[in-house]
Amino acid sequence: MESTPTGNGQRTRHEHRGLRGRLAGIFSSPSPNHDCCEQVAKLKEELQRQSDLKETYKARLENAQEYLRFCLEVAQEHGFLHLMSAASNDEQHSPRIDDDAEAVAAADDEDGDEEPESMEALPCDPYLAATRDLAAQHGWSVAPDEIELQEAIGRGTTADIHRATWRGLDVAVKWIRPELLRSNPSAEAFFAQELDVLSRQRHPHVLRLMGACLRPPDSCFLVTELLSGATLGEWLHGGKERRRKELLPPPSPARPLAQRVSMALEIALAMRHLHEQTPRVLHRDLKPSNVLLDADSRARVADFGHARFLPDGAQALTGETGTYVYMAPEVIRCEPYTEKCDVYSFGVMLNELVTGEHPYIDTSYGPSKIALEVADGKLRPRLPESDADAATGALVDLICRAWDAEPSRRPSFAAITVALRGIQEQLA
Repeated sequence: MESTPTGNGQRTRHEHRGLRGRLAGIFSSPSPNHDCCEQVAKLKEELQRQSDLKETYKARLENAQEYLRFCLEVAQEHGFLHLMSAASNDEQHSPRIDDDAEAVAAADDEDGDEEPESMEALPCDPYLAATRDLAAQHGWSVAPDEIELQEAIGRGTTADIHRATWRGLDVAVKWIRPELLRSNPSAEAFFAQELDVLSRQRHPHVLRLMGACLRPPDSCFLVTELLSGATLGEWLHGGKERRRKELLPPPSPARPLAQRVSMALEIALAMRHLHEQTPRVLHRDLKPSNVLLDADSRARVADFGHARFLPDGAQALTGETGTYVYMAPEVIRCEPYTEKCDVYSFGVMLNELVTGEHPYIDTSYGPSKIALEVADGKLRPRLPESDADAATGALVDLICRAWDAEPSRRPSFAAITVALRGIQEQLA
């Protein structure tokens, strides 16, 4: 009578042990369940990324709608809304500029005059035409047959960079892709503005323009000094992209802090030069890959494809431009902004120089999520340890002021250069 409970208890314990064993086997043995878990994790990650994108686009749409309402209110208040509508209608019914050029060429042919070779590819955009005239007047106009292209050393979204020879000199050539000029009506004006900005610069830490050819669509390129080919990003992180897990934990900076501060000062001097011109020049895409280095590791601020002139007292009213990781929050929000957007980008770069880390490498966020968090004032890159020494503490203070959420509280590049010189003295 008393053996039955004991037997039942033994059977129950055996059954429990068997169930635990089977469960342990399911979760420990390699099986399709493991692959399913990985697939679920990937799906969750993709779902989160899509959710982040949705929130980003929603915020951008709301900002764009608010800005358009603001523009309409200003136009109505000043009584020029009807003028804008009339101008748009006139433009739709006006003859194309290239049609006029063809008519003039046909008239010249009827007169028996041969069209000069230099007139075969007259630019359609008035800004490009004016810049072409300026290049011819000041002696930096380059004919296509003067350039001996060599290997490609870089590739961007709009152009290819080649090593080349021009008049016996080793140079770099940024060749705008013809298909871009054919498909985008605004591409000629953007190229002209880049040339206009770069042609005015004479500074030891700004890439030097040597000449340009403006014959769209097949021969639009600019000729610059040829540097070592390295960028600041390559100088910091190496020439090959590495996966996130290979960058964590971050390596200790291999280069002396004094050398990094010197590099930051050279960039700040270049940006001070741009911002103190009349009109001011906004770079709008300041980042390590747009800073080139010469053989002595001296910096040159380059790539003025997003640069714009900003008259005194004015604000740039264009939407977001640049690279999310380095973009100021007011630019992400499509709000009016000033040259202080470059100061914010510099703050992110300065932190990258000091820490040796890619911005936001300590998070799992993609660019869209980073932009959303930065715009909301919730996210900045990880700072270095500020209590390491006095110089590092001063750098942390400068970084935090440079990427302040309020643009008016960010220092000018004049103040930044003074601060960096003081930090240099501490490190000497």
